[in-house]
Amino acid sequence: MHHTTAPPSAPWYRQVGRSQWKSFFAAWIGYLLDGFDFVLITLVLTEISDDFHLDTVQAASLVSAAFITRWLGGAVLGALGDRFGRKLSMVVSILLYSLGSFACGFAWDYTSLFVARLAIGMGMAGEYSSSATYVMESWPVHMRNRASGFLISGYSVGTVLAAEVYKWVVPNLGWRWMFYLGLIPVLIALWMRRALPEAADWKASVAERGQRPNPFRPLFATPARATTNVVLAVAATVSLFAVFTPLGGGLVPLLSVVAGICLIAFAVQLGGRRGWLLHVSMIVTIFFAFLYSWPIQALLPTYLKSDLGYDPGQVTDVLFYAGFGTMAGCWLAGFVGDWIGTKKAYAFTLLASLAFVFPVFAVKDSLPLLGVLLFVLQATSFGISGLLPRYIGGHFPTHSRAAALGFTYNVGALGGAVAPVLGAHLASGMDLGQALAVLTFAGTMIVVLLVGLDVPGRLGRLLDPEGPADHLVDEGVGGAPRGTPQRTRP
Repeated sequence: MHHTTAPPSAPWYRQVGRSQWKSFFAAWIGYLLDGFDFVLITLVLTEISDDFHLDTVQAASLVSAAFITRWLGGAVLGALGDRFGRKLSMVVSILLYSLGSFACGFAWDYTSLFVARLAIGMGMAGEYSSSATYVMESWPVHMRNRASGFLISGYSVGTVLAAEVYKWVVPNLGWRWMFYLGLIPVLIALWMRRALPEAADWKASVAERGQRPNPFRPLFATPARATTNVVLAVAATVSLFAVFTPLGGGLVPLLSVVAGICLIAFAVQLGGRRGWLLHVSMIVTIFFAFLYSWPIQALLPTYLKSDLGYDPGQVTDVLFYAGFGTMAGCWLAGFVGDWIGTKKAYAFTLLASLAFVFPVFAVKDSLPLLGVLLFVLQATSFGISGLLPRYIGGHFPTHSRAAALGFTYNVGALGGAVAPVLGAHLASGMDLGQALAVLTFAGTMIVVLLVGLDVPGRLGRLLDPEGPADHLVDEGVGGAPRGTPQRTRP
């Protein structure tokens, strides 16, 4: 792989080689699509509901459908990346994702649309793990926080782009064209990815040694264990399906526990004797990271319309501020993370965000002030999650990183499905704005403690005291210029 030989005194962007920038942009477009699609379904939900005569619960389940298959997509496509290379996994993920999105445009009823959303969920999960590991393992060691933060900023650009495209496309061409147009960036991403070099770290630690890891081997060690795990996979999927659709009825708490037990059982097996505690604690940390950030992502438009009485144009303006705040936060997170270290940057920035949570929901009659406060809150709160791939990836070795990151992140992402429900329940006893502020504040405090004290890392070292403190530094071959301080070590 081509690495830059620029001296440490050169500007940081010249210390990243040409092929490394190309790798980055190919992955970044995938993240842009991720953000575009997530917001897209929420934007066209009212049009789809009118066309297919859906009730509120059915409409909401179309948003949640992607969560049902995310855990499976993250694990399977991540394992594919560990075994055959990050590049192949990236291509398969975006193909699965784009075919699912394209199929949404051809959906003829609720069921066909729901199935297409399941495919999107798998591809979306694979995109996160494969692209994140690919870019971080391709960039210089001392810039891997920047690689992580810049990459995740693509998601925010996608959300802003979706809102802008919606205003022009849907009134003129109808909702289906929003899904058809999603193919254009996919074709660009596939064209860019076709000639990419393989990620440097994976190439050095897996490909050149000729040992192809199989992260799923523990799940199929014996016929009895294989049978048990197939049953667990079916039970988890059926339970999640019932939770996120009207099928669950009054059994949602019980079904959630069943799904949780099945997924934790997989985490314990995938982690093995030395890594199971790290896997489980990482899932819990990511769950809370979603729990603090997603109430605002999911329910902010509802709050602006119902509590503040904003019209659709004003709502779009506010979401514009929020989207660019998140993007700026991702960029800032990358620089601060490389400067003071991933965990410190994460914890300190989240602490700073607490100063803006309640003021955001105290503003009632000034759109510019609300926009500015929301920009800063999203930059310091949601934007810092640009470091999540770097934070998670540093805890796992190269040969199992994509599968471990894909599985733990996407199981933890179920917090994003729980958050809006929890916010709505809290809102039954108080104002929606107040409920969102309380949930965001409490969740943020928990994540500050979990990440700031590196609870997953500490628990992991209880069972594996010899393990490196940061695999992305200790195993990194990503071309750090000689003499450059590697500040990413925790």
